[in-house]
Amino acid sequence: MSMQRVLTTLGCALTALLATAWSAVPPTQPARPATATATTVRTHDGPVRGAAHDGHRTFEGIPYAAPPVGRLRWAPPHRPTPWSRVRDATRPASACPQPAGEVPGGSTEEDCLYLNVTTPDGAGPARPRPVIVWLHGGGFTTGAGSSYDAHRMATRGDVVVVTVNYRLGALGFLAHRTLPGSGTFGLADQQAALRWVRAEIGAFGGDPHNVTLAGESAGGYSVCAQLASPGAAGLFDRAIIQSGPCTGRPDRPFAPSSVPLSTARAAGADLAAKVGCGFARDVPACLRRVDVSRLIAAQDTDQQPAHATPLLPSDPAAAIAAGRFHHIPVLIGNNHDEGNGWAAGIVQAGHPVTPDTWPDVVATFFPSPGQAKAIAREYPVHRTDGGPVFGTVIGDADFACPTARTDSLLAAHVPVWRYEFADEHAPPLTSSMPPFPLGAPHASELPYLFDLGGRPRDLTTAQHRLADTMIDYWTRFARTADPNGPLSPHWPRQTVLSLAPDHIVPTRTTQPRHHCAFWNALG
Repeated sequence: MSMQRVLTTLGCALTALLATAWSAVPPTQPARPATATATTVRTHDGPVRGAAHDGHRTFEGIPYAAPPVGRLRWAPPHRPTPWSRVRDATRPASACPQPAGEVPGGSTEEDCLYLNVTTPDGAGPARPRPVIVWLHGGGFTTGAGSSYDAHRMATRGDVVVVTVNYRLGALGFLAHRTLPGSGTFGLADQQAALRWVRAEIGAFGGDPHNVTLAGESAGGYSVCAQLASPGAAGLFDRAIIQSGPCTGRPDRPFAPSSVPLSTARAAGADLAAKVGCGFARDVPACLRRVDVSRLIAAQDTDQQPAHATPLLPSDPAAAIAAGRFHHIPVLIGNNHDEGNGWAAGIVQAGHPVTPDTWPDVVATFFPSPGQAKAIAREYPVHRTDGGPVFGTVIGDADFACPTARTDSLLAAHVPVWRYEFADEHAPPLTSSMPPFPLGAPHASELPYLFDLGGRPRDLTTAQHRLADTMIDYWTRFARTADPNGPLSPHWPRQTVLSLAPDHIVPTRTTQPRHHCAFWNALG
């Protein structure tokens, strides 16, 4: 089983796993109450007309940057062209180019640098609310801000929520020596959105001086990157990192990470060769003429931003270890069974994990000499438990233990609150029957915070209480830099808060099954 084959399999498996969760209602046509009425707000670029709902207002498809097309393909984001007539903001704009998955049918629309604002009734310039800017996940390859209906967070938490599209895949992270901004165009888009928020969110009832940057998976790692980016200084005041630990590594392929610019440039050269531009006199000009669908077909399954660049001078892990990051409060966490979705997808794709195959499976993902044997000894596979053991290895190596490490590094400089989402009966993100119970896998906390694709998930009464408690914690943190309040269990710093229905408990260490001492010793 080659590394390339397995990585391709896992990418396809996870895409299939997550697609159902978001695509129940297409993100370009989210479910909205039939009684919605118009409401207009004036921005510096021009007026926008959104929709008023029961308890909240939405403004969708607002441009924060010019379309990155033509000469602006692979260029830093530019200001949008102002408009004078009222712009319709009652429907989201197109997702950024990506293969089919979260966005049904995918997207080839490069004019995609838009954001969406959800604001509670009563919010206005005279009574500004805290702002949460949400960066979606998807391996820097898929996703859209419009997939996350934030009305529950906005109304219960009394906050303004902004969800953002940013360039993905090769269009967001291509690197070439002649392209300024190489390897970080998607991160530059996020900073442009944050600048828009500072300048414009007051008109929507948000407080431009109280902005929390939040994200999950690749979106969580984006928050890490912005913490370490000089260009993001002063653009946000708190950070929430969900399942995207800042100490991710390229040799742990399931979690997001950054790569050196030299590595990104080599990948860019491979892409140029695949689409017939490898020997062109002007490679960027040639690439700008290539059809979007051809670029998507040629790009790698997952993408990573590049460090050793002007926007990201250092790997976020190194920057945070050295204390060179924006010193603001952080809420960070992971899910109890992060790796189970990948393990289940790979098993279902025809790669069973048995006592006989286990050594080869481990060696595929941990090829350094001596590592595979040590991991197989630490996590033995017996006759019937191969899939869950594989999921535990992925979860510990790529998420739980890197999150613990990130917590430790950050806490040396700033206040940190750490959680573990542990609802073992979390609603499944796919309608297919997995080969073993998934517990609380990657992304399973999202339906507790958002209505994905505009449609609420089926939660039990206890799970609804957990969802309300999580929104309370998240939004109080955004308001005061402390998640604690009178109606929720106390969350002490220097603990891990386990989040499960009717069982919200702080502990002094990670859950016992996370073998972090082993991974720290393994290196």
